[in-house]
Formats: sequence, C-alpha cells, structure tokens
Amino acid sequence: MPGVHVLLATDADYVVNEVTAALAGPDVSFTVVGDGRAVSTVVAARPPDIAVLDLQVGSMGGMAIAMALRLDESVGALAHVPVLMLLDRAADVHLAKRSGADGWLVKPLNPLTLHRVVDEIVNPPAAADDSAEAIAATAG
Repeated sequence: MPGVHVLLATDADYVVNEVTAALAGPDVSFTVVGDGRAVSTVVAARPPDIAVLDLQVGSMGGMAIAMALRLDESVGALAHVPVLMLLDRAADVHLAKRSGADGWLVKPLNPLTLHRVVDEIVNPPAAADDSAEAIAATAG
C-alpha cells in the first residue's frame, strides 16, 4: 500500500496498536482521532485515502461518523472518503451497511485480513467483465 494516508477514529489504544501494526509501511501515514466529532474537521484539513472507524468512539461512534462523512459529501463539503468500519460483533453488520461504509471487519482483527481489505477498498480491482461486455455488445 504505497503512499496511503489512513485516518483512524478510535479511543481504544489496542485498536490503534493493531491497525497501525497491520498497515504500517514506509509510505503509509496515520492520523489518529480519538473524538468522533473531530473527524470531519480532520478530513477537511487532510483528506485520507481511507477512514478506519471503530464502531464505538467516545460520544460519536463509527456509524454516526460515517453518516456525517456521507452527509458532508452529499452537500459538497467533503470529497468521498472510503470507510472501513471495525465492528464489535457480526450482528452489527447492518449498522455498517446503513451508514454507507465501503467495508467492515468484525473484531478481533486479523492483521492479514485487515491489510487485504484496506488494500481492496483503496485500490478496487478493475472490472474483469468490461472486455466481455464490450465483446457481447459488438457481437449482437
């Protein structure tokens, strides 16, 4: 993941340690925000390549943060920021979906899975079907 800036919103030191250890690299930088209400301001000052949001962050959790980012995006106040939400349990997946998150993982985190998911969100795979669709369109 060369040249990636990660915004991590959490107030749990163990989450900071796990995420930074899994994603660390020579070209990866982090901004850690412990107050969910500050995320939009931090994003406006330095837009990240991805926001990793813990489901529970003090007085404003990951779902509310993601929804605020999507609202700011919808009115043109912020550019689109891909969001990965870190969930406490599988039953919380509906929260991630409702908030507009691009992806989610259930804690405890597996470092390899976290790295892979962040890479897939930041660098989505090219659509493999494009050439097949072009061939199908010209054949008919």
